[in-house]
Amino acid sequence: MPNPEAPRPSHSGGKRPGGKRPGGRKFVRAVLPERFRARVAAVSWRDLALTAGPFVLLFAVLAAVAIWFLNPAPPNTLTISSGPEGSAFHKQAERYRQILAREGIRLVVLESEGSLENLSRLRDPAAKVDVGFVLDGVSAEPADGSLVSLGSVSHQPVFMFYRGTEPITRLAQLAGKRVSIGRIGSGARVLALALFKANGIEPGHDTQLRGLEADDAVQELLDGEIDAVFLMGDSAKPETIRRLLFAPGIHMIDLAQAEAYTRKLPSLNRLRLPMGSIDLAQNIPQADTTLIAPNVELVARESLHPALSDLLIEAAREVHGRRNVLQEAGEFPVARAGDFPLSDDAARYYKYGKGFFYRTLPFWMASLFDRIVIVLLPIAVLLIPALRVLPWLYRWRIHSRIYPWYGALISLERGLLEGPAPADAERLRERLEEIELAVNRLDVPLAFVDQLYVLREHIAFVRRRLDGLGSEVDAVTE
Repeated sequence: MPNPEAPRPSHSGGKRPGGKRPGGRKFVRAVLPERFRARVAAVSWRDLALTAGPFVLLFAVLAAVAIWFLNPAPPNTLTISSGPEGSAFHKQAERYRQILAREGIRLVVLESEGSLENLSRLRDPAAKVDVGFVLDGVSAEPADGSLVSLGSVSHQPVFMFYRGTEPITRLAQLAGKRVSIGRIGSGARVLALALFKANGIEPGHDTQLRGLEADDAVQELLDGEIDAVFLMGDSAKPETIRRLLFAPGIHMIDLAQAEAYTRKLPSLNRLRLPMGSIDLAQNIPQADTTLIAPNVELVARESLHPALSDLLIEAAREVHGRRNVLQEAGEFPVARAGDFPLSDDAARYYKYGKGFFYRTLPFWMASLFDRIVIVLLPIAVLLIPALRVLPWLYRWRIHSRIYPWYGALISLERGLLEGPAPADAERLRERLEEIELAVNRLDVPLAFVDQLYVLREHIAFVRRRLDGLGSEVDAVTE
């Protein structure tokens, strides 16, 4: 019976004495024991850490492996093999060096004897050369995948001059004559030998194929010591070409079979030297002249970093992209490979251009973001299904603390169905008390409290059955 003398709580304004409302966070903090509040936290951080921790560790390891092996940071130093000091290749490499320096990349320029030595250095791992200028058609060895092309960067026209009054329009007409085809080891000599071989002319026969230096060859042609000369690259300097075109009795070969050469030797191109392009006033040459020309490729080792590949092609556009007598503006560099396959990075650049980061950020920062994106993309593919699994694992961990007690409860209830003796009923009651105490101590997040209350209701249900059984046992005993 309630005590009529006991003071009744006031309900005016819905407040208890002291001005506190019976509800809200302040009331909960004042009434609930600290230990109980800890057990009904919104999230079980321990379970969350144990569930997500292995995934986080796995992704960290994958990211580290991807950064280390798949996309390392680009080096800040490159080495290019160019050509003799003062040559066109060497001057172009120096311009590359200045352009790359703007992006914080140091380019070391090595002098060389030309394409053949550049190629030899690129193939030699001990040479530590990353990139070099190589003339199409000079490689005698098949591509093995260790070297790739970043594209063709220029034409290398072949200028052929002869002495005499009879017009020469085919190389076969030089059979039996004295011809200078360039010094031994030069790209010009390799190409000239290939051209003569295509015409059935071999060294050591009636035709004398000499290996003179360019200046000596020009002088001997003017003096009548030789009948023809092949000039290309640094040998074909503008002043040298003008000197020969203005010399009496010296003519430039207008190659009538140029198109046939481009079909038989894929490294060659057909070019047209316009009439009057050397001297408009004196109309030299006096007619359009057909030339052949291999391309110069920018060849690199297959291991070249993609970011540096982009920088080198950008530099090539600045150095080789201008218009001149034999090429249009923007014609070079171009995604055309000769002796070596075009690299995947170069093909991507020619198709899509610079990436977003490299267009908008400094090189070092763009490289960092680019690496992060490349690493995160494959990890994200794994992360998406993992994020779907994590909630299920988290729920499973919480349920694994609740569901075992259902097994204990069912086992106890089956004991009741067997009609236990009074002593057994007391043992079952003690076991039920143990289960209830353990359940009350469970640490369960708020989102799963409803399942805890359902379990407690089931415990109460079993207790009622146990109490009813106890009453029946007492009645029978009496």
